[in-house]
Amino acid sequence: MFTSGNNCCSQSSLGMEHLPVEVIGNILSWLRAARDVVIASTTCRKWREACRNHLHALSFNSNDWPVFHDLSTSTLEIIITQTIFQTTGLQCLSIFMDDVDEFSAAPVIAWLMYTRDTLRELHYNVRTSPNVNIIEKSSRQKLEVLALAHNSITGVEPSYQKFPCLKSLSLSYVSISALDLSDLLTACPKLEILALVNPDIAMSDAQATMELSSPSLKDLYVEAISLDKFLLEADSLEKLHLKDCPLECFELIGKGTLRVLKIDDVSVVHFDIGENTENLEVVDVSNFTMMWPKFCHMISKSSKLRRLRLWTVVFDDEDDEDNEDEVVQPHVDVETLSVFFPQLSHLSLSYDLRAEVLLYGLQGSSHLANLVVLELGWTVITDFFSEWVAGLLGRCPNLKKLVIYGVVSEAKTHEECHILASFTSSIVNLMRKYMHVEVQFEYE
Repeated sequence: MFTSGNNCCSQSSLGMEHLPVEVIGNILSWLRAARDVVIASTTCRKWREACRNHLHALSFNSNDWPVFHDLSTSTLEIIITQTIFQTTGLQCLSIFMDDVDEFSAAPVIAWLMYTRDTLRELHYNVRTSPNVNIIEKSSRQKLEVLALAHNSITGVEPSYQKFPCLKSLSLSYVSISALDLSDLLTACPKLEILALVNPDIAMSDAQATMELSSPSLKDLYVEAISLDKFLLEADSLEKLHLKDCPLECFELIGKGTLRVLKIDDVSVVHFDIGENTENLEVVDVSNFTMMWPKFCHMISKSSKLRRLRLWTVVFDDEDDEDNEDEVVQPHVDVETLSVFFPQLSHLSLSYDLRAEVLLYGLQGSSHLANLVVLELGWTVITDFFSEWVAGLLGRCPNLKKLVIYGVVSEAKTHEECHILASFTSSIVNLMRKYMHVEVQFEYE
């Protein structure tokens, strides 16, 4: 047995020894973390050669190795410089030093200039002193992915600072003016993915208005931006995700290519994604105040809609406060869903309404024939919740999975305990009728 094991080890070593140097370079690139790459490259001369000539990806991350936290800034700069300068064909470089206050500008410029002819991806999250204009140093090269954090971008010149290959741009906690951001998008004719996370956007006038335009943009993620008006012109946009954004007005001008719309914890007075919503497949709205009739009208042409999620939304229908005698209309009713969204397969609903409005939405005879997953939730459970669940189940003949989300407070009153016990009994009886439906409970 020991002989066989030794033979296996010998064969394994022999196999590693005969690996092409390019393959070894790919292995080192998969490791990516600088510490692991350096240790692995000391195996033998062949691995050192692979590290020098065939290493494509390298990452310096303070979370990968605790020792990084104990080193001085100047020592880190030397280590990064020496490691980068021992390579000749880096395509992906990532530098994330969480505990470093500031890097000196000179070594950062040296890293960028040394790798600029081969680099395809740059992820950079370290402050520099004085500030280094990463955009200026990285333009007119082969970059396809650029992710910047905690930096300042000033004086973008789209006629000079072009990014002919850039497809993905991420700016987090970056200081930039609205004009420079607009010019930066102009300098990226092939940009498809844009992420803006808590940027410090300087405005040229008193009104906080930002206008962006990109004919190639397909995916936009915006988080923690406060503006009076956000105007986006994007004819190819397929995915729009707004999160934690107080806005007065948001308008999307496009050609109806939007497929995914996500709104999470957004405050907006006027929201407009245009009339062409035929291609919408996913609508995910949470922590949002909406007027359902207007919102429903906006997406009513989305006959391809497969997923609809309205989670902890607040419905505001007070168009006319004086018209108190107006008949109460349903908010999310099955009839509307079945007519407008016949392909709907996943439905998630969680909102607080008066019982008469909640149950009024179950009127009619239409079914959600394609619905296979139903998620329902409450923040304050009432006696009518189980009746609502039963009503919806009866309208979903092909349902396969039901998930119920609830909030259970630690200090429950006697009435709350009674309602929860009654609801549990109702669900148990209900599931005896729908044995084919998988049921899950998620309580907070």
